[in-house]
Amino acid sequence: MVVAEISRVIRLLTQSQPSIQRATVEKYFTPSASFTHPLCRTGSYEGSRWLIWCIYRWYKIMSPRIEISIDGVAYDEKNRTLYVDIHQVFRIWVIPFYSAPVSLTTVLKLIRDPPLAPQPSYSTPINPNESWHATLHRTTTSSEKPLYYIQSQNDLYQVNELLKFFSQFGLLSGLLMLWQFIATALCVVGATVFWPVSWVEQNVVGGNKERSIVEAARG
Repeated sequence: MVVAEISRVIRLLTQSQPSIQRATVEKYFTPSASFTHPLCRTGSYEGSRWLIWCIYRWYKIMSPRIEISIDGVAYDEKNRTLYVDIHQVFRIWVIPFYSAPVSLTTVLKLIRDPPLAPQPSYSTPINPNESWHATLHRTTTSSEKPLYYIQSQNDLYQVNELLKFFSQFGLLSGLLMLWQFIATALCVVGATVFWPVSWVEQNVVGGNKERSIVEAARG
């Protein structure tokens, strides 16, 4: 794939038919790709890509109709890393009224491989009458753009976002948010009460690049 196609690839992984979902995993992930999530992980070894397909398949079985939006994509070309901000609404069909609107950042480590054959392009407009199969297997004659494959996927959630999977109406995430505000207030108290420590660091020690407080006390 080319980097600009990542939004299309994510939608194929999360919203397509089972056969297309599997073909997408096999096409864009390396055979030893790894998947890391707060609730599961695969590790990286030859054949670990099969586990990634199983995770995506179970994900789609639990929530057959997933609402997903790509809020932003950033590419670190030097380290070949994609950062994708995603918002999704996850619903488990066997639990009435269950809904988990969550935000996450997916970090994709890529490896570059020279094009050996025509590759599908999803950057051009999609024909609304075209099937998922035709979309996946559409090819382009251009080989100028570098092709990348996903070596690892790491889904990062804030704790309050992760808790939305386990409680309805945001109860647990609301309690966590309350604790976070309390912790911020405690930080203000600590910074106020222990201001002499900052004064010593500023006027005696000089910060991390200089001596520690203990070394300064020793002379």
